[in-house]
Amino acid sequence: MKRIAPAALVLLLCAILLSAICQAQPAPKRQIHVLTLLGRPLQFVIADQQGLFAKYGLEVINDNKKNSEELRSDLAGGKGDLAYLAVDNDVAMVELAHQDVVIVMGGEGSQNELIVQPVVKSFADLRGKTLIVDAVNTAYALQMKKIMLLQGMAADKDYQMKAYGATPMRLVAMRENKDFAGSMLGPPTSLVAKHEGFASLGSVQKLIGPYQAAGFFTQRAWAKEHREVLISFLTACIEAQRWLMNPANKAQVVELLTKQFHLAPEIAAEDYEMSVNEPGGFAKDAAFDIAGFKNVLKLRAEVEGSWGGHPPSPDKYYDPSYYDAALVKAK
Repeated sequence: MKRIAPAALVLLLCAILLSAICQAQPAPKRQIHVLTLLGRPLQFVIADQQGLFAKYGLEVINDNKKNSEELRSDLAGGKGDLAYLAVDNDVAMVELAHQDVVIVMGGEGSQNELIVQPVVKSFADLRGKTLIVDAVNTAYALQMKKIMLLQGMAADKDYQMKAYGATPMRLVAMRENKDFAGSMLGPPTSLVAKHEGFASLGSVQKLIGPYQAAGFFTQRAWAKEHREVLISFLTACIEAQRWLMNPANKAQVVELLTKQFHLAPEIAAEDYEMSVNEPGGFAKDAAFDIAGFKNVLKLRAEVEGSWGGHPPSPDKYYDPSYYDAALVKAK
């Protein structure tokens, strides 16, 4: 039997040891940069706390923007990989900015209400007044325009609209400036507003119907080039949404809502019941609501006159292949 020289033996042992060390090292996390509007989404907090992003080897950076215009501009400029926002913003990017973006998953419906100053008792009291929105030609501003049209009032003729930024900023503005007569607000901000004495003239669910609100969208080229990391990210978000909506986790979710949004416990509990158990809240498995999205497109056609009043097929804006793959992968 041939003996191994001492020097060679040392080298062999070093090689074995180095190989073992390399195998023991965890793979580097894949980074994904998500643009949002209302702080860190609750699903992201849960995915971090439950180790779901780590489970799929992800490091998620959340970049919160002050308004949707800034967010859309940053996504178009490559300053973010993915956006979580009302998906009508994806439609606006395609139709108004001619960006090749695509929706890849849903998340939430709309529970917005037209919240008004305490002195406003009816729609008639809004005539000649100023209503504030995030941006005047996307998403919830179109909801407001439609609701006002149902009352026989048109923007810039019977009332004025002013862009003011994200939902919490608009409530602050309404507190500080009584000339801002109303705004579309969703929970928990709408709940806080009503507890403070602001009034509601009606909800999107009752006045407009199902509406696909927040979802994930990205540049189509980025999605194709990063298919596996995107599917892993969506999988983690699906699992986080399942944990969020599991009744067994109610107490923990209410506690997270209290801390995340700095809410009073009773408002956090009300927010949970509304967002988890009522129409327009969190969607099961973060599914994309096709019927709700058709309503989004219909609203843009009716209110803005897009596509000559005839909305296109949802297929133009939504690619379900990434979500379908993530749903199969989700545990």
